[in-house]
Amino acid sequence: MTITTLHENSMYYIDSGEGTAILFIHPPVLTSSNFTYQIQGLSPYFRTIAFDIRGHGKSQPSEQSITYPLIVEDIKHLMDRLSLDKVFLCGYSIGGSIVLEFLLTYPDRAWGGIVISGMSEVNEWGLRNKISLGIALSKFGAVGTIALSNAWSQTKQLSLFYKLFIDAKQSNPRNVEQFYRYSLKYNCTSRLGEIHLPVLLIYGEEDQHFHPYANILNQRLPKSELFFVKEADHRLPTKAAGTLNELIKQFIDRFSENNL
Repeated sequence: MTITTLHENSMYYIDSGEGTAILFIHPPVLTSSNFTYQIQGLSPYFRTIAFDIRGHGKSQPSEQSITYPLIVEDIKHLMDRLSLDKVFLCGYSIGGSIVLEFLLTYPDRAWGGIVISGMSEVNEWGLRNKISLGIALSKFGAVGTIALSNAWSQTKQLSLFYKLFIDAKQSNPRNVEQFYRYSLKYNCTSRLGEIHLPVLLIYGEEDQHFHPYANILNQRLPKSELFFVKEADHRLPTKAAGTLNELIKQFIDRFSENNL
């Protein structure tokens, strides 16, 4: 667990294990802690890296507005700092959109992508309303309320809940609001055909509001694989970690075998 300085901003990150690198990307308010089970379960096989986006968790607040291109640049610079030529990028929920943006911007710096419960655009009222609520609460400085709700929804395991909550409530309200606002306007659906790297799509069988997003990605990405996890909802990293980790491991092992 390390703090590094990128563009005069302090960024917190976790770096564990050896071998092929997987870099995890979290959604607004949540932090690298949301991938605790992935770091634990996958670091015996791969190098696992997770970081707190600017203004989130233990990373320093940002004077620059939080946008996906800014986060992509931070990821690239973190990779440079860690001497990583290529990684698998793995994003959860809104973090999945950042995976897509990275693959569009720096395809030569990735082996492929893993999108967990993610989307290429926000096009229906249910998700728009949830994001709009996040904008309103963060605008009034109520990040602690979002942190409490998000942490409790992710897990009822008390030690992990406490860690998720403590880390999330440190997030900077202005940066959180910016992150949420950018997610509402982001749309890379028309460009998905430009991504020729392999992309693994994983969704919960019970997360039916996100199935249309899954289908958009599966239909438009040239090299995608789509899996639905049985008896699981949106919160796969914490509530279906065993199945999720196995799918990720199989995907990366399969890719590695194809490139020996």
